[in-house]
Amino acid sequence: MTLIAPEWNEARWRAHASGQILGTQSIAVRSGDRRVLAERVHARTPLPPHDASAMDGWAVCGPGPWSVIAQVLAGAVPDTALTPGTAVAIATGAQLPANTSGILRAEHGHLSDTGLLTGDVSRGQDIRPSGEEAETDTLLIAGGTLLTPGHLGLAAAAGYDEIRVVCRPTARYLVFGDELLRSGRARDGKVRDSLGQQIPAWLNRLGVDVVGVSWVGDTLDAHVRALDECTDVDVVVTSGGTASGPVDYLHQALALTSGSLVVDTVAVRPGHPMLLGRWAGPRWLLGLPGNPQAAIAALLTLGEPLVAALHGLGVPVLGRRRLSESVTSRGNVTRLVLCASSGGEATPSAYIGSGMLRGLTTADGYAVVPPGGATLGDQVSWLALPS
Repeated sequence: MTLIAPEWNEARWRAHASGQILGTQSIAVRSGDRRVLAERVHARTPLPPHDASAMDGWAVCGPGPWSVIAQVLAGAVPDTALTPGTAVAIATGAQLPANTSGILRAEHGHLSDTGLLTGDVSRGQDIRPSGEEAETDTLLIAGGTLLTPGHLGLAAAAGYDEIRVVCRPTARYLVFGDELLRSGRARDGKVRDSLGQQIPAWLNRLGVDVVGVSWVGDTLDAHVRALDECTDVDVVVTSGGTASGPVDYLHQALALTSGSLVVDTVAVRPGHPMLLGRWAGPRWLLGLPGNPQAAIAALLTLGEPLVAALHGLGVPVLGRRRLSESVTSRGNVTRLVLCASSGGEATPSAYIGSGMLRGLTTADGYAVVPPGGATLGDQVSWLALPS
């Protein structure tokens, strides 16, 4: 059955609805950057875990002058309590001895030859009280959070060696097209394959582990065989073969391998001959067109929402940008226009065309121009390139 091409935003939601979390795993905290947290992280100790000095100097008790009776370094446990008129030399982060009134900073105190310390300090000055940031069992990071380096530091400080995260999807990438050269310069009617060099990197930025790239000949048997050999991954990504040309076999190959279509073409330019399919298991097929700008537009249209769902995240939220010039859009389709973004303004690339490459090197994302076009100064949706 032929599916009616959905409008662009509907296609994104359809792609997201087809995905599901692939499972969870425990990993070392330091490996969690850009992973999605699958549990809640609570403080296993107070933060900080003990009263500590915020400065190098002296921990003092009561009004001065003070007799310096010991030294406390970070990582040590004070072996004596202070009494009025006494102090200990102390390092930043070191645990305070009992009865500390405040911290006299090193630059504000004076130690005489006889060991008598003088200076001005107010009660509670430069003390980091235990639990100042969080008490034990405080929720620090909610489940479903896309982790940043800051989250990793917080989890470690909270007492975690490992965290549980959503499994990253794995993918194999199949490049279709007998006209593509894998090395060297263009020659003899053939062109150099550019997508095989960039699609794995874009997928990695989206949160997908690409475990292999293969170049597949333009025959139906080769397409079917290649798809049959990709049962060890969550997503099969292809480029080329999505339209209805004489050697476009992807639709037939999907059917012959017992797959079904979720989205078949989208009312958008560039990128409309894209598809999203699914096999039991589940596994997904993301079919991108063969032209570079069209392929990346399709990757973000269907692939980004699908990958978000596989990570347990919502449909990626679009930004907003103001157009620096008018943009036309023919027919009843959305137009994705590569643009550079600065100061909330989107400026179309000088190299816009589904087969062009240079625009992708200078753009920050796509301005989403609705059917009928948009004029100078209009606010439009913004689809950022993965960073």
